[in-house]
Amino acid sequence: MSAIRNRSTALAATGLVAALALTACSTGQTSSGSGGGDTKPVQGKIALTYLQKQGDQEYFIGEAAGAKEKAAQLGIDLQVVNLGNDANKTVSEVQAAIARKSNGLIVVVPDPAVGPQVAQTAKDAKVALLTSDDQICTTGPDPASCAHDALVPRIGFSGAQMGGEVGKRAAEEFKKAGWKAAETRTLSAWKQDVTVCGDRVKAAKTAFAAGAGAAVENIDVATDNTPTGAQDKVAATVTANPGVKHWVIWGCNDENVQGGVTALQNAGIDAKDIIGVGLGAYLACKDWKSGKPSGMKAALFINGKDVGALAVQTMYDRLKNGKDFPAEAFAPTKMVDAATWQAAGVGCA
Repeated sequence: MSAIRNRSTALAATGLVAALALTACSTGQTSSGSGGGDTKPVQGKIALTYLQKQGDQEYFIGEAAGAKEKAAQLGIDLQVVNLGNDANKTVSEVQAAIARKSNGLIVVVPDPAVGPQVAQTAKDAKVALLTSDDQICTTGPDPASCAHDALVPRIGFSGAQMGGEVGKRAAEEFKKAGWKAAETRTLSAWKQDVTVCGDRVKAAKTAFAAGAGAAVENIDVATDNTPTGAQDKVAATVTANPGVKHWVIWGCNDENVQGGVTALQNAGIDAKDIIGVGLGAYLACKDWKSGKPSGMKAALFINGKDVGALAVQTMYDRLKNGKDFPAEAFAPTKMVDAATWQAAGVGCA
């Protein structure tokens, strides 16, 4: 996923952006059908539309910036559209983009249920389709139960890799704190119908269990992937578990962890009794920048700018050179904390 959110960075030098297509990880597989349709190489100037959910969130702001920079380098006419959380708007904006003669569409859907309609609309119009961040399926509303060859090609991050890094760091912090397992709970917070979010959380749980050295009870918290949504749900969870002394929290994105940490601290739990490991670092860094004690102990830095640039480059390679889409291609990540985030280049508004 849910991701998983979500953000600009000081690492957006032109040389880095130009190298993204070479340095990003890939599954090694290609997909010429689900997203390519019957598209043929474009002879003139390429026109693309990048449709993003939650386009006012920092991660997606950074993603749009990376896409625009790459489009400018490649001479692409790019339009970025903010879909908010409106699934119906997704369909209407896809239709509008096709009416504007866009050669390709890059989509981050607010709801994977619209995936089949979006894919069919693009296919009927012979317009190339690529997703970034979240997966969609051409044959059904749930990418998790989709046949591999029916998934639309995706640019983003590896949910399993990201979640694994988060869970590993959470386990390290737990062992360092010396807490008793019986007095501790882990909280997994995410929007549970977003496949990539589920991948991240599942991997975090597995990695934590492997590294913690003790069995800690986990509580799953269903959220809407926003800070306020996570804060409300975690607050209710804390109220229902008054005997817990220590809390470890991870989730699909920084929003879930930030909201959860806020709820815990508002409930009177001291920052030293909270281990929050974010995913994004774009909100975590604000806690560290303030210099005040925080339950946010670390975060995996994911740079939306890298994803936006890589998505545009991948679409360009398809439309200009006829290169097959990879089934998935991944941008790099890095774990940061209060001592390392600035050196890592995390942009913090």
